[in-house]
Amino acid sequence: MTLEGARERRVRTGGVELCVAELGDPRRPTVVLVHGYPDSKEVWSEVAAPLADRFHVVLYDVRGHGRSTAPKPLRGGFTLAKLTDDFLAVADAVSPDRPVHLVGHDWGSVQGWEFVTTGRAQTRVASFTSVSGPSLDHFGHWIDARVKRPTPRRVAQLLGQGAKSWYVYALHTPALPELAWRGPLGRHWPRILERTERIPRGDYPTSSLRSDAAHGAWLYRDNVRARLRRPRPDAHAHVPVQLITPLEDAFLSERLYDDLERWAPRLTRRTLPAGHWVPRTRPDQLSAWITEFVLSVEDGRPAPKATGRHADRFGGQLVLVTGAGSGIGRATAFAFAQAGARVVAVDRDSAAAARTAGRSRQLGAPEAWAETADVSDEQAMEKLAEKVHREYGVLDVLVNNAGIGLAGSFFATTTDDWRRVLDVNLWGVIHGCRLFGARMAERGQGGHIVNVASAAAYQPSRALPAYSTSKAAVLMLSECLRAELAGQGIGVSAICPGLVNTGITATARFAGADEAEESRLRRRATRLYGLRNYPPEKVAGAVLDAVARNTALAPVTVEARGARFLSRFLPGALRRIARVEPRL
Repeated sequence: MTLEGARERRVRTGGVELCVAELGDPRRPTVVLVHGYPDSKEVWSEVAAPLADRFHVVLYDVRGHGRSTAPKPLRGGFTLAKLTDDFLAVADAVSPDRPVHLVGHDWGSVQGWEFVTTGRAQTRVASFTSVSGPSLDHFGHWIDARVKRPTPRRVAQLLGQGAKSWYVYALHTPALPELAWRGPLGRHWPRILERTERIPRGDYPTSSLRSDAAHGAWLYRDNVRARLRRPRPDAHAHVPVQLITPLEDAFLSERLYDDLERWAPRLTRRTLPAGHWVPRTRPDQLSAWITEFVLSVEDGRPAPKATGRHADRFGGQLVLVTGAGSGIGRATAFAFAQAGARVVAVDRDSAAAARTAGRSRQLGAPEAWAETADVSDEQAMEKLAEKVHREYGVLDVLVNNAGIGLAGSFFATTTDDWRRVLDVNLWGVIHGCRLFGARMAERGQGGHIVNVASAAAYQPSRALPAYSTSKAAVLMLSECLRAELAGQGIGVSAICPGLVNTGITATARFAGADEAEESRLRRRATRLYGLRNYPPEKVAGAVLDAVARNTALAPVTVEARGARFLSRFLPGALRRIARVEPRL
């Protein structure tokens, strides 16, 4: 893939000539992107473009890759010392007066750790973002600690990473890797990436892949064994570091980074549910995190720190919550904000949505926006989706939470009552899933949809026929969507709270009741929910847990879990309970 609009220059260093591409305004802070194996600089094309709006972006082909020349001889030409020389030559050429912000993926990250832990590069780097590539020194100490002080867990970690590192052993064999890459492996590599990493076919990888991969085998041969056997004891990072860990990386275990604070005291951790090639599969998330981190370093403020159990999971992700003006929706928006997500708070009450967005920014959301929409209005939702996608981007998480309550017997429930509850509770979810979920699928980078149903979805009640029907439909819709979208990396979760102390009872309709009776019933229901006093914040926690674990169905309260158990194993008992007329 070409880097459209890039300015190219050649930088000579150590007997090779490096091809360097630049985007953006050179007067702005410089971000240098270093590719991994077996890639060339074009792996960064979809990350570089959005970064160029804010920064001076520099990419270069590592020696022996892309349009950079290869050292002669190849043996000994790819040592970390020579790669450091290359980086310093590029940094001096593109940003002679200011240190650069370094970003590395795979072997680009391995190199980056060398640059930020050696004294001679200390004044040339301002920050480092590491993606899917550990320091060989840190890796060596990690192995050494597990060999010298083995425990069952440590041995399992060592064996697990050893299995993931199968390709390292293969690349040390003489001649065979070169023959494979120049032959069948090179031909089939795009198809392998498509199947294993969900990278769409196109003009990536570039035509230089076969020679890049053949030359790049010397990255491993020149460095891995020597450095793992004798890791440096002083490999401490002298700059702020952002670690981005893909949780589905087929080659690297996240356990490799357990003790990283020892080596990088100014560390910001991020995780995302993705495979190894995140510059291709999640360029939007990567560019957002790089931008946020670099700006924090440039401004001299601490790197963004999210809080809570999911502090490193949702940082920078774009989350939209409907019904965010109160109750579960508001608590869910706040929980995502505390985890560092960017939040779009949607509610039909514009003032309530604005309050939620404002508080979300105070709690830790780097950005939060308020939007007004009635989820039952298809045209309003279409306009909302168009605006969100145009101004904020494609969602990472959609929470369809907006809903209304309706109680009363079946024959007291009018056609208009049915229409209203289904329009909001069911059609609101359908509109959200269709309009936002389609863009997730089109993007091809995964995501998650959360549909807030209810324990009433599987718990029949003579007092809630319309409400229960709407929520049962939401549950089945969620199950169907989960099956359809699984192959595209999009998870779908149905959340089923029980009696939660929210404002839904204050606005619930009671079919067949006059105004005075309805007011009395609302007060009584509100009092009942207040006595139960289950806070919406706990439901919000269940939402984040469901997304992080890709849970299909999450009953929240004790009564919701109990009803779910009965619906599966003692449905007759649940039906008998349903015949009891509630005292309202």
